[in-house]
Amino acid sequence: MAFVEFADVSKVYKMGEVEVCAVHDMSFQIEQGEFVVIVGPSGAGKTTLLNMLGGMDGCTSGTIRLADDLVSSYDAKQLTMYRRYDIGFVFQFYNLVANLTARENVELASQICKDPLDVDEVLDEVGLAQRKGNFPGQLSGGEQQRVAIARALAKNPKLLLCDEPTGALDYETGKAILKLLQDTCASSGKTVIMVTHNSAFCAIADRVIHVREGSVAAVEVNSAPASADTLRW
Repeated sequence: MAFVEFADVSKVYKMGEVEVCAVHDMSFQIEQGEFVVIVGPSGAGKTTLLNMLGGMDGCTSGTIRLADDLVSSYDAKQLTMYRRYDIGFVFQFYNLVANLTARENVELASQICKDPLDVDEVLDEVGLAQRKGNFPGQLSGGEQQRVAIARALAKNPKLLLCDEPTGALDYETGKAILKLLQDTCASSGKTVIMVTHNSAFCAIADRVIHVREGSVAAVEVNSAPASADTLRW
């Protein structure tokens, strides 16, 4: 059995009498420890997919599995526990608490988990050993995103979900964040899933899921992923 499995997943939003199908019969599998890129144009259903996998939204039909757990059958309380313990989120905008230091932001997330990693070790690993006492407003965009990644990793999640994590960053800083995510996946064995509209990022993934008009258009397995250092876009 695959580590992550979507089987015939659909998501329909109702707005009054109008129904909008954001995802239609979506099926794919992901193996544990893979660095996965989900790519497609705006409105293709990428974020809806990520939200369902992350337990922030439910599916209308089909099944979603993580390891041995049938996530699509969870009730509201189970989904809260799932988000708390099993999922680490990294967003385009960093969502840090402004009046907490970098260390305190990461510590805040680790305090709600069953088996958190050491806060200082995680901050060291993302290159912020000298910036732990700084507030978000004293950090660059790239440093703030590193704090966000450290916060997600400190939870020791089963999945690290990243929604356009370089979208608010300049080119060089974006590459550095991609390299950090790629290296984290390789060194920790975490399964990292990143949503993007930038097809250049496909080269660094173990698996690429192409999404178009709410469906999976193609799945590619890359036997020799490139290093993020070599990317150009």
